[in-house]
Amino acid sequence: MLHESSLSDAADRLWEELPGHRVEILNGSIVVTPPPDGPHQETCFEVGYEFRQAGAREAGLRAIPGIGLWLPTGPDDYAVPDVSVVDADFRDALVEKNCYAPHVFRLVLEVTSTNWSNDTAIKVGIYARAGIPVYIVADRTHDEVLLYTDPADGKYPDPQRFKRGQAVPVPESVGVTLDLSVDTLLDGDD
Repeated sequence: MLHESSLSDAADRLWEELPGHRVEILNGSIVVTPPPDGPHQETCFEVGYEFRQAGAREAGLRAIPGIGLWLPTGPDDYAVPDVSVVDADFRDALVEKNCYAPHVFRLVLEVTSTNWSNDTAIKVGIYARAGIPVYIVADRTHDEVLLYTDPADGKYPDPQRFKRGQAVPVPESVGVTLDLSVDTLLDGDD
């Protein structure tokens, strides 16, 4: 791929050659993730459903899986979070390549897979620098859920940690009142 004209072109080519894989550019590096397993996708579906039931649409929000988030960390950087809660008018914030500006994102959820270190380390810094107000990590590797909120100066404070049997309270700043079951976030079902 050394003949590609840009990092972005190389990412596009990988996306075309690896159907079902998620291609992202994080801190100037291409990251390719294989298709998620069933419980991962079940979690994404359930979280979207929970937000809908909690009145997200009526609050002017949408819970969308797999929407592109343009990042301020590099000229071609973008992520594709597992689930994002965005303002209903997010379409007006299109940057390019089906990615939207960070200011329309209220919450981002990542469910760990084979790339768990990206979600629990790299993306923590990237999402904080992008100013994402709430970042939830369903860390299936360590059997816990991390809640990051209120980034300042490009960093999140230490996360709140939640174990099985607990619920993660979605911060009021997101725009809906909702508690997410840790078991559902980790397993996709109760």
